[in-house]
Amino acid sequence: MGPQRIVCLTEEPTEVLYALGEQHRIVGISGFTVRPARARKEKPKVSAFTSAKIDEILRLEPDFVVGFSDIQADIASALIKHGVEVWISNHRGVEGILDYVRRLGALVGVAGRANAYADDLRRGLDAVAAQAATLPRRPKVYFEEWDAPQITGIRWVSELVAIAGGDDVFPERAASSLAKGRILEDPGEVIRRAPDLILGSWCGKKFRPEKVAARPGWDAIPAVRDGALHEIKSPIILQPGPAALTDGVREIARIVQAWAARAGL
Repeated sequence: MGPQRIVCLTEEPTEVLYALGEQHRIVGISGFTVRPARARKEKPKVSAFTSAKIDEILRLEPDFVVGFSDIQADIASALIKHGVEVWISNHRGVEGILDYVRRLGALVGVAGRANAYADDLRRGLDAVAAQAATLPRRPKVYFEEWDAPQITGIRWVSELVAIAGGDDVFPERAASSLAKGRILEDPGEVIRRAPDLILGSWCGKKFRPEKVAARPGWDAIPAVRDGALHEIKSPIILQPGPAALTDGVREIARIVQAWAARAGL
């Protein structure tokens, strides 16, 4: 049977439950939810990312609340103190996202459908990787999650860049789960690592390639020299859910393939 009144504190459980046909169980969602678009019209918005309307959530009488990361620990604690069952996932990589889909499905009693959905997501990733394997050269990629301070891409983003055919120029920073561990104290390091592509997703704020290109000394970077700066919309890459494994990775792959075509590879 599973829980019947679920509050989703972030977007990814909402997207997964809709994909599994279990949206009727959702009674509240995050205000940042954009996928699927119908969820914003159908469900009350009761949380941001670091804050939530605890009283409103309690009035919804949830029997299960789903959130993400240690950043939501205070929200989880407040709800637990009121006797609400809470699950906070803390996955950071592609395998973790696939496992998250399976676990969430199992927790709500639809493990079979969730496993099939995760398998389908895996096949999609394999298809992107197979296409990337035909590239004669992989571009070096700098992914910027924020501009002030400059923050590099998180682990699942770095892994998706690799699946799409690129090589993250800051793979060592991607391992840090917290943004503070991915802050570039020396922006000149990007110049030294000479990325062929710059991808920006400024966490909901519009990416400004002209501002990036104007940074001191960045005109020496191949990506800037060639005008290869591209925005990846935040909702399809910065949420650790299905969107990143579908639209997100495919958009990166499209950019990589276009770069290869321009380079005559």
